[in-house]
Amino acid sequence: MVRIVFLGTPAFAVPTLERLLASPHEVVAVVTQPDRPRGRGQRVSESPVKLLAAGGGLPVLQPERMKDPAFVEALGALAPDLGVVAAYGKMLPDQLLALPRLGMINVHASLLPAYRGAAPIHRAVMAGETETGITIIRLVREMDAGPMLRRAALPIDPDDDAETLERALAALGAVTLLQAVDDLESGRAAEEEQDHARATFAPRLTRADGAIDWSRTAGQVHDQVRGLHPWPRAFSHLGGARYLIHRTTVVEPPDGAPTVPGTVLEAAGDRLVVAAGSGTAVAILEIQPEGRRALPARAFLAGHPIAPGTAFKTSA
Repeated sequence: MVRIVFLGTPAFAVPTLERLLASPHEVVAVVTQPDRPRGRGQRVSESPVKLLAAGGGLPVLQPERMKDPAFVEALGALAPDLGVVAAYGKMLPDQLLALPRLGMINVHASLLPAYRGAAPIHRAVMAGETETGITIIRLVREMDAGPMLRRAALPIDPDDDAETLERALAALGAVTLLQAVDDLESGRAAEEEQDHARATFAPRLTRADGAIDWSRTAGQVHDQVRGLHPWPRAFSHLGGARYLIHRTTVVEPPDGAPTVPGTVLEAAGDRLVVAAGSGTAVAILEIQPEGRRALPARAFLAGHPIAPGTAFKTSA
């Protein structure tokens, strides 16, 4: 049995904590981010990990600062053998990395060394990748650069968005993490250094990442839309108004249609088709006028008639 302190915050971390709680190992405490405003109403709420931990009667620590002496002392008093990190949300200082007897390991949602950083799932979808996975790494000072204990691949379906892929990776991460813990307990863990020369990076998302450049191909626009679902959403401007683009698909442009990117080629019935780069086209399946609810193309066009030849633009 390994005594584990678990560090995690969002829904992605929940399956890993659940799997550990169902294992022979002992979770001695959970560390999660302080309660913060969340959602559209910005109500202060508890993280998904805290809700699970509190429901199971686990001690929960929520430090504002990871170097807080009282927090470090409290963690040390628990005498954990191992720290398990899954999307905690902060870098850990050296004194915490060295605190557990077996160190700290992390559930990272990519096949490292690709997509180190805060948004590996979204960035992989946005880049049109067809495969991703989970890597269990030992945490070191440099972000996501530690030696690898386990890797597990997962195909990316053409219709996956960041939300569906995150759920699949969360489940895979839980299984892979428990295998790594068992390896460490038995002494059979084999650590493999990453090829740092092949590292790529997945920086944190901002709202600016959502601006659609219609000169890119239809496939690239579609990948951007699904990679930014459910946040921060891809968007474009039409007639001076901003629209969030929820769902798209790649289609063949109508014969003889204009090829200027951003031009509306069809706007009737279920068809809201827009020209993209290199003679390609995107059908918008679900769209949201800013400040309103999202609508399927047919319902949107019924209340927002658009003349073919009108152009979506990257900025207002």
